[in-house]
Amino acid sequence: MLFNLSELHYLAIIAGGFLYMIYGTIYYSILLGKKKEGQSEGPSKYIVSVIVAFVSSLFVAILVQTSGAEGLLEGAAVGMIIGILITIVYLKNSLFGLVTKKAFYIVIGDHLTIFTLLGALHGLLL
Repeated sequence: MLFNLSELHYLAIIAGGFLYMIYGTIYYSILLGKKKEGQSEGPSKYIVSVIVAFVSSLFVAILVQTSGAEGLLEGAAVGMIIGILITIVYLKNSLFGLVTKKAFYIVIGDHLTIFTLLGALHGLLL
């Protein structure tokens, strides 16, 4: 195994989860403001969002540790690579009409930014 779960910085994982939630709250409240058609009702979307925030932080922590990235810039580079990979998937989906152009730009801005921030956080606290 290339990483050791006991060596993960759990405080950084928790901080990363909260960073993701705070960032998402600000990003989507500014960009999306109003309720969108097709948006799910009830609290389930918020529960899933919290879970996604902490799972994403955990996975970024694992990838930063596995890559051997040390420090803010190296961690940010790992996070940016993750964001770029996600962007490539959304690009393919948008080419087939599965994602609108507007949604594509919103999503890539979100993922490139948050995963770069998460990578920087984990690189700094590794």
